[in-house]
Amino acid sequence: MGAQATRAMLWRLVPALGIAQIISWGSLYYAIAVLGESIQLDLQIGPVLLYGAFTASLILSGMVAPFVGRVVDARGGGTVMPAGSAIACMALLIIASAEGPVALIAGWLIAGIAMSAVLYDPAFATLTRIAGTSYRTAITALTLFGGLASTVFWPASQYLMDAVGWRQTLLLYAAAHALICLPIHTLLIPRTVPRPVTARTTATPETLPLKRDGFYLLALAFAMSSFIFSAMSIHLIAILKTSGFDAGSAVWLAALIGPMQVLGRIGELAFGRNLRSTTVGAFALGLLLVAIVLLMLVPGPGIIALAFAIAYGCSNGIMTIARGTVPAQLFGREGYGELLGRFARVVSSATAAAPIVIALMLAADITYAGIEATLIVCIVVAIVSYGFALRANPAGARVQLAT
Repeated sequence: MGAQATRAMLWRLVPALGIAQIISWGSLYYAIAVLGESIQLDLQIGPVLLYGAFTASLILSGMVAPFVGRVVDARGGGTVMPAGSAIACMALLIIASAEGPVALIAGWLIAGIAMSAVLYDPAFATLTRIAGTSYRTAITALTLFGGLASTVFWPASQYLMDAVGWRQTLLLYAAAHALICLPIHTLLIPRTVPRPVTARTTATPETLPLKRDGFYLLALAFAMSSFIFSAMSIHLIAILKTSGFDAGSAVWLAALIGPMQVLGRIGELAFGRNLRSTTVGAFALGLLLVAIVLLMLVPGPGIIALAFAIAYGCSNGIMTIARGTVPAQLFGREGYGELLGRFARVVSSATAAAPIVIALMLAADITYAGIEATLIVCIVVAIVSYGFALRANPAGARVQLAT
């Protein structure tokens, strides 16, 4: 396929995939924050069971991600992502019809499989193969859409729940997967087969063994940053309340973070194209450190709080791009779906663990100031690990995954 034809395809594909990402993230990940209380009351279950099922779905998503990535590498995203949409539809139908914990847990576990096949990682791997050397711009453009998922689905879920209830809301979301996401993934993603990987164990200038230290160090950096983002998504409003915010002001500041994610991604698209992906990733981690320090200094509503929201939101937005582009620079794009799947296994575990770890810290009477200090340690570990990962593979050589 020529460069002009590829650009024309991406102009159609990226916005369509972006719409599917908004629906997928919004229905499978963000909606539970709004619908969770009603689900608990209706099914007469506690938060531990509901959010434990959701946590299990994230863990399962990470466990199956490498397999899903290998399928993307072997058969293309045009096979994986339509199947993911169908599975997501089935999962939401099961959750919507649940009358007890068994069906609820089963539905969320199936949703975890769907997440591994429809969220960022398979989409990144798909775009990386289609876009060639323009993969970074394509990934950044896609994340501009994904960053709007919470902005769209939190108020939409609240409106629909008030209007028709949580069950009907999930039925509508299941229909969106069947009628919007499934056709997008089926009709617009080309069913091409990548160049086969050969001689995996042979080291040549074009195919070097994966430097395992570099992989695990980078995975640790991504995991620590994801741990922070996950913990903050659950506990930020409570932290702000202890810093002098009333409930309304805390919600307003938290709501500002979503648009700041998009702003950070626009900035990366506009100014980051002349920088290496590893440099952009380092900037995002440094910005996250600044954000957490600012959070510790926030005395209440004011300029420091606004600076925190800008720094934190931009860092979150840019780190999403870095997760999709830095591994390609360091380890190459051969077997990229599986590579992202291996990173997703670690990152999903950290994302799932964060709310539980913070809840246990609170149960042990550790204050939010202590939690903020813990987050500082996490980001320092992330920065140090990231630096050593770059040193482990400074040339960004093309490599293949070790078996």
